[in-house]
Amino acid sequence: MRAALLYGAGDVRVEDVAEPVIKHPTDALVRIAASSLCGSDLHLFGSMSPADGPVRMGHEFIGIVEDTGPEVTTLKRGDLVVSPFALCDNTCEFCREGLHTSCVHPEATFWDFKPDEGAQAEAIRVTLADGTLVKLPVAADSALIPSLLTLSDVYGTGHRAAVLGGVNKRTRVTVIGDGAAGLLAVLSAKLLGAEQIILMGRHQDRTNLGREFGATDVVAARGAEGIEAVRELTGGQGTHVVIEAVGHLPAYEQALGVVRAGGVISRIGVPQYEEAPIGMGSLFIRNIRLAGGLAPVRAYIEELMPAILDGTIEPGKVFDATTNLDGVPAGYQDMADRLSLKVLVKP
Repeated sequence: MRAALLYGAGDVRVEDVAEPVIKHPTDALVRIAASSLCGSDLHLFGSMSPADGPVRMGHEFIGIVEDTGPEVTTLKRGDLVVSPFALCDNTCEFCREGLHTSCVHPEATFWDFKPDEGAQAEAIRVTLADGTLVKLPVAADSALIPSLLTLSDVYGTGHRAAVLGGVNKRTRVTVIGDGAAGLLAVLSAKLLGAEQIILMGRHQDRTNLGREFGATDVVAARGAEGIEAVRELTGGQGTHVVIEAVGHLPAYEQALGVVRAGGVISRIGVPQYEEAPIGMGSLFIRNIRLAGGLAPVRAYIEELMPAILDGTIEPGKVFDATTNLDGVPAGYQDMADRLSLKVLVKP
């Protein structure tokens, strides 16, 4: 079969690889019906050393079950399924608490930690299939596929950020970053009732979508100018919740500048830094809380799916480009160059 592999920074190739096979009794083989490129993939795309490659790419997919191991009980051949980006048993103590990204099963891991398996391919082997995969009540050619695909990562991630921030009808929210995760954090904050949602982003096509998703204000400026603009919009106080959806230190510093005393900074951008201000003069003296982490999106798939199925929301609007496997290398470059927001892949 064919799959996308990253050989080093900026070097993605689509090559022939071995077809996946059942290795464990809890496995399922899934034929990919749709996958996507993620903003977090761009960190690796922009920095990986050739000495660390090649690695298979992709952690977001919908597919059709082709075969299952003897211990798989909830899935059968022909089922259409969506996979979160973390494999889990969905039964351990952490999974039961909704923290599937900390599943203690020995085979639990992240797709990105499996260098020989990835979703930007024609097929994939899913370990812990019963716990990881969620059946979808639509056909593989449904017009809802792009929106349902966001349940694998980016929508659940945006929702998690809003939940950890404590967004409700009494909160004002700032979202820093107009990538797909940031835009779906805007949508999530709107659905949770936020009275004001300020989107900090510089790309008008994206911020226009942000307004459609629920942003009440847009601030294009960054740094001190951007901080001042947000404070002017909030009577000088800043917002109760700041969702940092970029992952770079300047975005975190911007979050510090716009968060209200007693507020929450909720981080969903994968941090590309090890140190950040958290001491007396930054968080402590103003009673600011810091939240965030890898979103356990498996915990939210069933909760978020109904509004997609009934047409209440359309998170799949974050996909502004569609390609096949051959177009994956160009898709990565387009996302890195900010020519595409998020790329949908259909093998």
